[in-house]
Amino acid sequence: MDYREALAYIDGAQWFGAEPSLRRIRELLGQLGDPQKELKYVHIAGTNGKGSCAAMLAAVLRASGYRTGLYTSPYLYRFSERMQINGEPIPDEALVRCVELVRDKAEKMAEHPTEFELMTAVALLWFLSERCEIVVLETGLGGRFDATNAIAVPECAVIMNIGLDHTSVLGDTVEKIAAEKAGIIKAGAPCVVYEQDGSVLDVFRARCAELSADLTVPDFSAIKPEFDSLEGQVFSYRGRQYALSLLGAHQRKNAAVVIETARRLRERGWQVSEDALEHGLYAAAWPGRFELCAEEPDFIVDGGHNPQCAEAVCESLLHYFPEKRRVLLLGVLRDKDASAMASILDRAADEYVCTAPPGGRALGAEELASVLRPFGKPVTVCENLSEAVFTAKELAGQDGMVCAAGSIYLAGAVRYELGMY
Repeated sequence: MDYREALAYIDGAQWFGAEPSLRRIRELLGQLGDPQKELKYVHIAGTNGKGSCAAMLAAVLRASGYRTGLYTSPYLYRFSERMQINGEPIPDEALVRCVELVRDKAEKMAEHPTEFELMTAVALLWFLSERCEIVVLETGLGGRFDATNAIAVPECAVIMNIGLDHTSVLGDTVEKIAAEKAGIIKAGAPCVVYEQDGSVLDVFRARCAELSADLTVPDFSAIKPEFDSLEGQVFSYRGRQYALSLLGAHQRKNAAVVIETARRLRERGWQVSEDALEHGLYAAAWPGRFELCAEEPDFIVDGGHNPQCAEAVCESLLHYFPEKRRVLLLGVLRDKDASAMASILDRAADEYVCTAPPGGRALGAEELASVLRPFGKPVTVCENLSEAVFTAKELAGQDGMVCAAGSIYLAGAVRYELGMY
């Protein structure tokens, strides 16, 4: 097996359709010697912000001197981005070796594991083989039946902002979705939850009370912005100053969650100093999340793909580019709420370029254009992504700006077009 064959094997498994259950992943991990039992974790769930939180927390733990694994999804450009140790993606040869081990066990199972279950098993094998001291583990979908929930009690459970996404799988209200995410909360581990609507917090409070899990909710009113530009931002939280290279007011809130999580880890014996916390937060990078990828014109790339993400993008565009002509290069997947996202983003748009993200799940560029035309702004349709990037830059002009948004798949492809790899 080579690298391409390893990816083809994982991609060949179904992602959705199997009965939601931890049965398959537990059987697979058991056949592999239960590598998950030998590792320590911070387990992160949520609709929005969990990737940024995971990246920041992993950077903080690295700055604290720990050999830190990071498991996230999806990836922007290359599969190996999903699993990293101290910021370095899994090497091709290590991926092949772990996939071969997983395949040998999976093919003997009566019920074949899903794509995400295979990936999770591969990551856990690799993290253990490389002697990770702690793993920042992001859920793929939901929490209760997510493959990552096969772990035992984590050092801390973290739940980020909850919104309406994957409603056909997780439920059609934020409270139902929160209940699924709350499945990662376990007795004996503290839980840090993003400050949000009361009915959602009530779900997490009830779950923590049921399990006697100590709950922490950051106080976002204690966040005080001090400096904010395209070069980064400085803010204080509970009287202490921090700096971020990540842009957007929402990242300050995500950072507050990380700060509280670091404090809970410290209480459990992890040596996370305030200096390491400050250094890790500033060093954290999370590509494709309101990322400035080019200048003249300024070119922002954001992988947000639901209404909550669109709100954050819109606010950031109005904040960072109040006087510039804003051309939005949009592409979304067919199963996302394009209309809701468009109605939010339109507040920051002067003109649109429509294209389709890579892959078979994309909404057609012309179909997206039909959603946007009623807003009364100019709309250009480009079936070819290279043409779409060129056209958006031309329409913006040297003094304007472009924002590519609507899909993580679009974000990865646009970054490639801009020479970011």
